[in-house]
Amino acid sequence: MEFEERLAALATKVSNQREAIQTEEATKNAFVMPFISTILGYDVFNPLEVVPEFTADVGVKRGEKVDYAIMRDGEVQILIECKKSTEPLKIEHASQLFRYFSVTNARIAVLTNGEVYNFYTDLDAPNKMDAKPFLVLDLGDIDETLLTELQKLSKENFDLDSVINAAEELKYVGSLKRALSAQLREPSDEFAKFLTTRVYDGSYTQKVREQFGPLVAKAIKQFLNEQVNDRLKTALGSSFVGSTQMEAPAATIQSEGAAEENLEQASDVVTTQEELEGYQIVKAIACSEVKPYRVAHRDQKSYFAILLDDNNRKPIARLWFNGKKQKYIGLFDENKVETKHPIDALEDIYEFSEIIRRAVRSVIA
Repeated sequence: MEFEERLAALATKVSNQREAIQTEEATKNAFVMPFISTILGYDVFNPLEVVPEFTADVGVKRGEKVDYAIMRDGEVQILIECKKSTEPLKIEHASQLFRYFSVTNARIAVLTNGEVYNFYTDLDAPNKMDAKPFLVLDLGDIDETLLTELQKLSKENFDLDSVINAAEELKYVGSLKRALSAQLREPSDEFAKFLTTRVYDGSYTQKVREQFGPLVAKAIKQFLNEQVNDRLKTALGSSFVGSTQMEAPAATIQSEGAAEENLEQASDVVTTQEELEGYQIVKAIACSEVKPYRVAHRDQKSYFAILLDDNNRKPIARLWFNGKKQKYIGLFDENKVETKHPIDALEDIYEFSEIIRRAVRSVIA
């Protein structure tokens, strides 16, 4: 498998097994060791490459251990400290990393709970580990722009100098992106004021703040949805909406029985443009987990089904758009039990992105 595919496979494993992992040792075995072996490419059973429970005396501290040390040419290059998967990462968890960083040749330290990996170096002071990571890899929300730098730490492509040279930019760009993401999810008063004063000429009073706070949040949501839709239309072609030619490949992989069923229902079923637009949104969300060609649809009399591999036993979602007033999106849990959620507009589908992704992961063959 390619690097991206191996990372996606591990992310799926972490998502599926996270609730069953309750201890630090289980986190190491289930998540961290596979990361070291399948993503970074080091042999976890070769002590010349990976040393578990690495020990180095640090001043008056004797016998303290770091969970893993990755070796190259007999020298420590990367230190890894693990916490259990149910525990959020805090800098207080990195005390051993701070001490070991100054007494080994390691230039990279990693603090992880098996899902989030914080990578540190010594940008602020030589041989002293920084308090803030220069790279944060979250397997629950992978930032593809970081993968090139991550690959440079793998056994096959190890390029420490390049990573260190790029670390400062990565650190601040990553921090800015996370801060911006937090503001877009839940705008602070300062951010709302910043935007409001660019469109409103009056004084920023308490009444104005109460009026514009919800408007800023609504504007951000609509802006992001429009950006996603624009990128989707660009990727699929400007005429993708309502195009029967775009759906022809899906029809070619239908089973004979499915084709006959569709022919029998054709005279009674009308596929609307709104259903096709909803399908494209769900498909775009599902494509973070599978190739686009695997996401198909079948329109029925009462609902519009979105399926994996055009298989009724692999449901992703259903669009209940035939009602005169309220529209619903039907979403499935791991037992394929459907729950219908009311939506007022197509962009509301994005609010269920993670549920859709989980549904895809649960039916992937």
